[in-house]
Amino acid sequence: MTAAEFKALLESLRSLPYGGEAVDQYQHAVQSAALAIAAGADDDVVLAAALHDIGRARTVAQRHPDVPHEASGEQFVSELIGERAGWLVGAHVAAKRYLVFSDAEYRDTLSPVSQRSLVQQGEAFTKDEADAFIAQPWADQAVQLRRWDDLAKDPDARLLPLDDLIAVYERHRSARSSAPS
Repeated sequence: MTAAEFKALLESLRSLPYGGEAVDQYQHAVQSAALAIAAGADDDVVLAAALHDIGRARTVAQRHPDVPHEASGEQFVSELIGERAGWLVGAHVAAKRYLVFSDAEYRDTLSPVSQRSLVQQGEAFTKDEADAFIAQPWADQAVQLRRWDDLAKDPDARLLPLDDLIAVYERHRSARSSAPS
């Protein structure tokens, strides 16, 4: 995907509702990415943060109409960015369920929309599910991505300029194309 196509994909999220949240999918994506950048995350994690809900984008959702957004997003991002970024996208719902299990105060920090979707997503993990999740090599990064996801719902937040996110994508593409195969 070219940088122009990536930009068009992100721009396609403008005005796409975010399930009743006060922001649209575009604002949510760039706020998530900005939080990842501010935390010093590497490019793969920044892109995963930006694309964690890409399974809700019309072009991606049409390819997988009966698949949860995290699963269609994982497949899309794995192909576009790589395995780790894809896994993080696929794990952001699991990370929410893990946090509800492991942090007694976490559920109360969720927006009403996220609390409602938690019910549909299976509620808190069991101990066995939590143990299996946290044993994954990138689980800590998925938990951090989830926390950015929860914070990236501020309608008054100053948005990361889209060109900054495109630059991250271009840097990633350049590094990936020059990596030995």
